[in-house]
Amino acid sequence: MSSSTVGQVIKCKAAVSWEAGKPLVIEEVEVAPPQAGEVRLKILYTSLCHTDVYFWEAKGQTPLFPRIFGHEAGGIVESVGEGVTHLKPGDHALPVFTGECGECPHCKSEESNMCDLLRINTDRGVMIHDSQTRFSIKGQPIYHFVGTSTFSEYTVVHAGCVAKVNPAAPLDKICVLSCGICTGLGATINVAKPKPGSSVAIFGLGAVGLAAAEGARISGASRIIGVDLVSSRFEEAKKFGVNEFVNPKDHDKPVQEVIAAMTNGGVDRAVECTGSIQAMISAFECVHDGWGVAVLVGVPNKDDAFKTHPVNFLNERTLKGTFYGNYKPRTDLPSVVEKYMNGELELEKFITHTVPFSEINKAFDYMLKGESIRCIIRMGE
Repeated sequence: MSSSTVGQVIKCKAAVSWEAGKPLVIEEVEVAPPQAGEVRLKILYTSLCHTDVYFWEAKGQTPLFPRIFGHEAGGIVESVGEGVTHLKPGDHALPVFTGECGECPHCKSEESNMCDLLRINTDRGVMIHDSQTRFSIKGQPIYHFVGTSTFSEYTVVHAGCVAKVNPAAPLDKICVLSCGICTGLGATINVAKPKPGSSVAIFGLGAVGLAAAEGARISGASRIIGVDLVSSRFEEAKKFGVNEFVNPKDHDKPVQEVIAAMTNGGVDRAVECTGSIQAMISAFECVHDGWGVAVLVGVPNKDDAFKTHPVNFLNERTLKGTFYGNYKPRTDLPSVVEKYMNGELELEKFITHTVPFSEINKAFDYMLKGESIRCIIRMGE
């Protein structure tokens, strides 16, 4: 990194969303230097997650434009603000939409990753330090997204949301760990915790569900049952360890009953990755009594509720939820990167497309058509 940029405003290209659902526009933006507790990153690779698309479409939440989206990325620290000690210029890093302040009760707990200060906030478009943006175009503020805004060649992020990683790890692969892949992977490995030889049902075979299946494969599960309404997804899912497939539409009884019949009373573990209330009920009710554990990952609509009979709990089934796979970003992400480096975790199979930054709108097209798991966007091209 050139030390000449430290403390200076940097002019660079960013893909700006000016209004909901309209193609992003590559603009020259000014990126202010990091303030206390912040880091300025040079983004080398970013990828598109469904969450970016959801908020770009402005479905069901407070629209905030103009905005720079993007939250799965890999880059290099350009400069750090006052008080930042765990990062220095030149470090390889992954920015994350949630954080780890290290001081709050959640950060001090071994059981939680839901930092009081830095947990995800989709409504906030400014930095915590001074409630200002670090992006502008000719004096007009451009809003941030989930504290990361990685669709910019440079971005400013709270230091607690930046994980320092092995510089030997290829950023064009590990950037996908910033969000969806860790969410699914950790839901299985850290929360469901299937034993070798066990059975696991995965509800929803999008990127997060495939990552949950990958977690089951790594854990040594012998039966990994994919549940999805789109039968064409099964072939792709085989690469992630899924070896049986159920489409609820192919049966005239509830899918939980189908799975119970297939598995002599129910699966050992189930991971729900759709956000559908019906899938949540099915995931819980398809686990075996006595020891079955179901984990909810998918985000429901805000007014949703579901009901199940309390006897399902009394018969020793367990229902859990998870956020970002229970990974603490700064503490745990480096070890997930090492899982990839030692060949245990396979990331290449999640990456279906790559595009230059100038063609970022193609990444949106691929996702909207259901063609991509993850599309990598090469910055600076």
